[in-house]
Amino acid sequence: MVPSAAMAQTVSPPVAATPQPAATPQPAATPSVAPAIKVGVTIFADYTVTETPRITDATGQSVTLSGFNLTRSYVNVTGTITPRIAFRVTSDIARETSATSGLTGSMVVRLKYAYGQMRVGESTQIRLGMQPTPLIDGQESVYRYRFQGTPFVEREGGLISSDLGLTVLAPLPKGYGDVHVGVYNGEGYTRPEVNDQKALMMRATVKPMPTHAIGKGLRVIGYYHADHYVQGAPRTRAAGSVMFEHARFNAGADLIRRVDQQAPASREVTGEGYSFFVTPFFGEKGRGLEGLLRFDAFDPDTDVTGTRRRVIAGAAYWFPRQGSATAAVLAHMEQVRQSGVATSMRTTDRRVALNLLIVF
Repeated sequence: MVPSAAMAQTVSPPVAATPQPAATPQPAATPSVAPAIKVGVTIFADYTVTETPRITDATGQSVTLSGFNLTRSYVNVTGTITPRIAFRVTSDIARETSATSGLTGSMVVRLKYAYGQMRVGESTQIRLGMQPTPLIDGQESVYRYRFQGTPFVEREGGLISSDLGLTVLAPLPKGYGDVHVGVYNGEGYTRPEVNDQKALMMRATVKPMPTHAIGKGLRVIGYYHADHYVQGAPRTRAAGSVMFEHARFNAGADLIRRVDQQAPASREVTGEGYSFFVTPFFGEKGRGLEGLLRFDAFDPDTDVTGTRRRVIAGAAYWFPRQGSATAAVLAHMEQVRQSGVATSMRTTDRRVALNLLIVF
């Protein structure tokens, strides 16, 4: 069929495309992170019966002390300001025990943590302010029973869990552990700085088999603490720990040595001790029934006869977790025996308690 003239007029020859200039590559936009803030709580509560020693009440009768206690209550505020800048503020609610305070016996609020944190590189953190000290912070993920009482390195080692300072926390390559080094006041978070001396605290945690199915739970911790009460009067601590996490239990052992000289003219006192613990899981870790067994032995002065031994034994139930919230109860017995001391001194302390942990 021959096209009509009208159809011929509507057909136009193709037009060649005009070349367009290449688009200039644009840099990828940096993801924007909005400032965020979170609030949480931590509660340590207990009911404790002190079987020995007995006390004398207001009528002069010898009785067994018992009571409901709020050992600690934290309000945690954490925030992110930029992708690299964050902060934490934690209030510590505790009972005032000073005999000279008008608030003696009252529950008072004080700061436990208040620090800013800057991320450098991929994961190195620099912290400034009132913050966790290296050793206790580095052990708590394995020894999870601080709500029963302070760990061995704090209770007998003369360490404290928080202090004012400037620190660096850096991971080792390929998951082999981390290093935490800082300069602190050395007086702890409950006291102000009193002189020109500062404490150098250094912890290294090594995980020798980070990819092994079982060996990845092993960590070896070394710690050194160099400080002075005043110039020429040392206050030093050295500690070593071996800890192991397994699907059926957590376990650990500590060695610690402390040297204290209150003044240049006073005698230098050396204390040494060791501790070990095991927490068997009768189900999944952090869910269901667990046991707690711990033994501490400490000689507060190696030049003087006398040692202190502590046994802690109990059973805990960890409630199923909802998100990041944690709840647990612990029934336990703690006994402390003094040996090699004067016969006039009390040789045994024993108490039984029911403890509660809430973390939200």
